Amino acid sequence: MAQRFDAIVIGTGQSGPPLAVRLGASGRKTAVIERAVFGGTCVNVGCTPTKAYVACARAAHVARHAADFGVRIGNAAQDADVSVDLAFVKARKDRIIGASRDGVEHWLRNAPNVTVLQGHARFSAAHVVSVTLAGGETATLEAPEIFINTGTRAAVPDVPGLDRIRYETNSTLLALETLPAHLAIVGGSYVALEFAQMFRRFGSRVTVLVRGDRVLVREDDDVARAVQDVLAREGVKFRFGNAPRSVAPFGAGGEGGQHSDGIRIELGGEALDVSHLLFATGRIPNTDDLGLDAAGIERDKHGLIAVDGELRTRVPGVWALGDVNGRGAFTHTSYDDYQIVAANLLDGARRSADTRIPAYAVFVDPPLARVGASEREVRASGRPALIATMPMSRVGRARERGETEGFMKALVDAQSQRILGATIFGVEGDEAIHTFIDTMTADAPYTTLEYAMHVHPTVSELVPTLLDGLRPLV
Repeated sequence: MAQRFDAIVIGTGQSGPPLAVRLGASGRKTAVIERAVFGGTCVNVGCTPTKAYVACARAAHVARHAADFGVRIGNAAQDADVSVDLAFVKARKDRIIGASRDGVEHWLRNAPNVTVLQGHARFSAAHVVSVTLAGGETATLEAPEIFINTGTRAAVPDVPGLDRIRYETNSTLLALETLPAHLAIVGGSYVALEFAQMFRRFGSRVTVLVRGDRVLVREDDDVARAVQDVLAREGVKFRFGNAPRSVAPFGAGGEGGQHSDGIRIELGGEALDVSHLLFATGRIPNTDDLGLDAAGIERDKHGLIAVDGELRTRVPGVWALGDVNGRGAFTHTSYDDYQIVAANLLDGARRSADTRIPAYAVFVDPPLARVGASEREVRASGRPALIATMPMSRVGRARERGETEGFMKALVDAQSQRILGATIFGVEGDEAIHTFIDTMTADAPYTTLEYAMHVHPTVSELVPTLLDGLRPLV
């Protein structure tokens, strides 16, 4: 006989736990199902661990350049001899994610009206879920409201020879305790570039293999080039028009990595020998083993679940939140999904993801932050627009820290004076971008931000100066 609940939440990423707690607090008898570890991608193999690595990599980078600031490390005057203990870096990361993971689990297990089950969930009907528990027994749950928050996993292309080597994904690379001698990264995306810079700063040789002719294909050309130039100056090698034709083990011990063999990557007429190979080639939704067909829930060709603006699937009483719905593959969009569903379901609101303004950051150093439309998108729209750009070398905070790479860019609708989009590639850009996000969310004219008095000396204080330089986009 099925156990009856008022609500079932499948998955404990960024949407699931806060929604389950809100549902329980509303008086709903709620079940939460997690088949692996609590916290989802962000906590375990995404944002939290990678940003912990980024922090360690930055510490190494700053130490190497300490002499630029008059700081002496030992007897070194320039380019201090800095080494990185990857086992220590990993242990530090594990402590950080362990605390976060345990916090999520404790929160759920102690929330009123919330029951936690650990096992694999599959739909057997639109509102019936079968859970294979850790011990092998099966529990059947039934509820009028079901919320899917199962996230994504790394996509790995079908390259001949993969079964003969050990390759890495974003998850497995974070488990290494010995520094790769030479890391090849397939992909030119945000994940690829973050890993490229951090492992180069750790001390590995890094080669990025890009199928096309540029990195960051979703960004404007000037933005992509600026990011690439920063990483190239730090020693990251880029090879464009290259993708693995096949892979194979070679040698005994490769280039000194922890594997028994190195990896030979055939690129079409030439080979690249490396110690480690990382695929950063996109994500796959965890929807293929949920029994969605039995529930009548449709997926597109990418495995994403179709939802409307309120994140409802085409099956009444079933919602899809987070990365599986194709409405944004970020922690902050997943959390906003929770806020939308909770507001509509519990607070009598009518919020919609259709009106959400896209915003994100790439955590290379310096960070790249974006909100709204790019210059390319604005040009393609044909609307009358204004544009302003400013190099980070004009920002006092950047000069004081000796980090003047990058620039700011803003685009404004010439008629309505509303901000269409903004990009900041520079020191603390991931924080300063929120001045644009908040102004755009308030649907205020750009003059609201232009006339604001910001604190000196900060990066944000130059945003009004940037907007003073708006000119027609031609």
